[in-house]
Amino acid sequence: MYIAMNRFKVQTGSEEAFENVWKGRDSRLSEMKGFQQFHLLRGPVNEAEGYTLFASHTVWSSYEDFVAWTKSENFRAAHKNAGVNKPLYIGHPQFEGFTVVEGA
Repeated sequence: MYIAMNRFKVQTGSEEAFENVWKGRDSRLSEMKGFQQFHLLRGPVNEAEGYTLFASHTVWSSYEDFVAWTKSENFRAAHKNAGVNKPLYIGHPQFEGFTVVEGA
C-alpha cells in the first residue's frame, strides 16, 4: 500500500474557495487501477504566518499504481487548471509519499 500526500498552505480567508476547487474538480481517480481512497484534510491555522494547512491524501494499492496515475491522461486532465488557483496558497505544495509498513 502507498499513501501520497500534498500539503498546501492556504492563505487566510481563502479556505472556502480552496475547498470548493477540490470539491468541484473532475479527478477521475476512481478510474485508476489501484486507487483506494481520497481525502482532503483541513489542518491547523497558523495565524502568525497567515495560512491554514491543508493536505490532499490518496491511498493506492502500490507505489507503481500511484506512479501510473502521475503519468496518465487522467492526471493531466485533473491538474490542467492548477496554476489558476495558485493565488489561494502560499508557495508550492509539498509532496510526501509513504509506503505502508503496518496497518489495520
